[in-house]
Amino acid sequence: MADMATNIADKLAQERRARLAAERLLDQKRRELFAANQQLALHAQALSDEIVQQRQGLQLALTEAESLKGENSRVRGDLERAHSVARIAQRRLWDALETIRDGFAVFDADLRLVAANRAYLSFFKGEIAVVPGVSYDAVLRLIAAHGMVEMQGRDAPDWHHEMVARIRSTQIPPYVLRTADGRHIKLIDRWAAAGDLVCLAQDITPTIAREAELEEARRKAEAATRAKSAFLANMSHEIRTPMNGVVSMAELLAQTDLTEDQRLFAETIRSSGDALLTIINDVLDYSKIDAERLRLYPEAFDLERCLHEVMMLLRPSAQEKGVTLMIDYDMFLPTRFVADPGRMRQIVTNLLGNAVKFTAAGHVLVRVVGFEKADEHHELHVSVEDTGIGIAPDHVEEIFGEFNQVECEASRRYEGTGLGLAITRRLVGLMGGTLWVDSEPGKGSCFGFRVVVPVAEPADPIGQPTPPITLRRAMVVDELLINRVILERQLETYGLEVALCHSCAEAARLLDQGATFDVILVDTDTSGVGGAGLATKLHEMGQDIPVLLLGAGDGGAEGGMADGRMIGLHKPVLRSDLFHALQALSTPEDTAQPPAALPAPPLPTPPLRAMRILAAEDNRTNRLVLRKMVEDFDIELHFADNGQEAVALWRSIRPDLIFMDISMPRMDGRAAARAIRDEERRLGGHTPICALTAHAMDDDHAEIMAAGMDQCLTKPLRKSAIAARIEEHRPPDARPPLPAPDQAAAP
Repeated sequence: MADMATNIADKLAQERRARLAAERLLDQKRRELFAANQQLALHAQALSDEIVQQRQGLQLALTEAESLKGENSRVRGDLERAHSVARIAQRRLWDALETIRDGFAVFDADLRLVAANRAYLSFFKGEIAVVPGVSYDAVLRLIAAHGMVEMQGRDAPDWHHEMVARIRSTQIPPYVLRTADGRHIKLIDRWAAAGDLVCLAQDITPTIAREAELEEARRKAEAATRAKSAFLANMSHEIRTPMNGVVSMAELLAQTDLTEDQRLFAETIRSSGDALLTIINDVLDYSKIDAERLRLYPEAFDLERCLHEVMMLLRPSAQEKGVTLMIDYDMFLPTRFVADPGRMRQIVTNLLGNAVKFTAAGHVLVRVVGFEKADEHHELHVSVEDTGIGIAPDHVEEIFGEFNQVECEASRRYEGTGLGLAITRRLVGLMGGTLWVDSEPGKGSCFGFRVVVPVAEPADPIGQPTPPITLRRAMVVDELLINRVILERQLETYGLEVALCHSCAEAARLLDQGATFDVILVDTDTSGVGGAGLATKLHEMGQDIPVLLLGAGDGGAEGGMADGRMIGLHKPVLRSDLFHALQALSTPEDTAQPPAALPAPPLPTPPLRAMRILAAEDNRTNRLVLRKMVEDFDIELHFADNGQEAVALWRSIRPDLIFMDISMPRMDGRAAARAIRDEERRLGGHTPICALTAHAMDDDHAEIMAAGMDQCLTKPLRKSAIAARIEEHRPPDARPPLPAPDQAAAP
């Protein structure tokens, strides 16, 4: 029983233990279940939150999807509209390209045709088919093979190679093709930024035809210009030939014993002939300038002396009207420059001549100033001021026109070609200068020009030092203030103190007051007692003051002085003449150098002979003119009627100088000169030949000089020019041909 009890107790203990274990397991499982429930609750909560988020995201996605769907629709619409606009623009572009007459094509980077307009494709119509995709090289080969263009003597492979090399250039040069039917096609090609080749083919056949027409017109214009030049040359020759007889005979006639009426008639003929020649020269000069055939021949010349020479020519006409001519040349400005002296003289003559012509009273003043520039050049400003009728402002530019003159009551009585100022402005322009004018009606005008010219070396090298000017005080007597100011400036430059007087009476009062002077300069035109009267008064006062008479006549003294000195100078006075006169007065006679020892008597020399001159001239009147001009010369004059006689006489008499007319029958002057020069090259020697011609064109003179002439004189002939040439070529063993210096120069 005990065992049973024990067994029961064990079983109960086992059951209790099992129950405790089960309770513990249940409690553990309960805790695990609770933990699992907690975990499940948390997961469920997280899952719930995720579902909520996904639901929100889905809603947002659905919203965005709807938005994107609308945006996609809008983009698709915009894209369709852009495609439509692009198609329209492309269609318009090609429509525009189809309307132009020039061919247009585009090749891709591989030089295969992408597109071309009908004008481009029409070039190949009827010959070959050119479609998109064809290569540029194939097009060239087809053109060459079908002979569609002229290859200018090259064969097809050479032409093809040249065209391929051209298109491969970075900068493709334009090229002109001439087609078989005579058209001209200009190819203009360039590479685009994307590597495409853009080609333009222009049909320039009308342009080529127009250029041919213009070339033909140019040839005709040049032929017309040559015809005009020939006409002007012939006109000059035909007019000058009889004018030589008219003007030269009138000049010779005026030198004979005539009554006053006869002298008036002769002078009228001569002056009218000179006026006609001036008109002819103006027309010829303007024609040469207009045809751009006038040439400048620069050489060294003395500008101040050139101005004085022009003044001397215009002085008679100025004196008739009582107009005073003056020159104000800058004392510190050189006088010798390099320019065309003939054209410079022509410019000054035109400006001065106009000033004298349009000035009824008062004065005409030439003022020359300037300043140094680089490379030994000077900028010269030459102005011509007058007290004439003046010009209205609205007529200033008009006076520079061709054949124009101011139409007004004051100027209508003056005659002329109306070319002088036009020629002057063109000449100044050829020299690289400018011309200007300032004027006021009724108060005068000022014409001027500026040019830049090189300075020339002095004409005479400086040798022994010149005597100094020792005079210290000078008196200037002149009614014109501007003359007094000019002389005062010149004298002060030489270191003299100057007193200015308006009249000889004022000068006499100054002398009566005890003023002393080393020299007195007096204008012979000054009213009152005059230069001679003032010199007489000086003699009466016992004053030995030298007097310089400044006159517009021959420059001689008005009279002698018993105990004084008197020197006459031309007006306007050259600075060099005034300087030498003051030097002469500064060197007293008792301080002059003692005479040198007399040289040994020279050996007897053979007697001098008369100078032999040959004149070749076929015109009887011209021979008479030349004979009369030199009839008082100590020469032997021989005449030849043509070039053959001239050559024969040259061989027989061996003249010292030949005057050779150019236009002669049988053999003209050029041929005769060439024949003489040919013989001289074989035999030696040289005979001076001076051409006498009525031709006045530059080309004629150049041709004459090329024939072997030494000099050229244009008809009508002047006695002074003939005398100068004879004296220039006088050999040492010939007598002086001129009887006296004053007779050798004609007025």
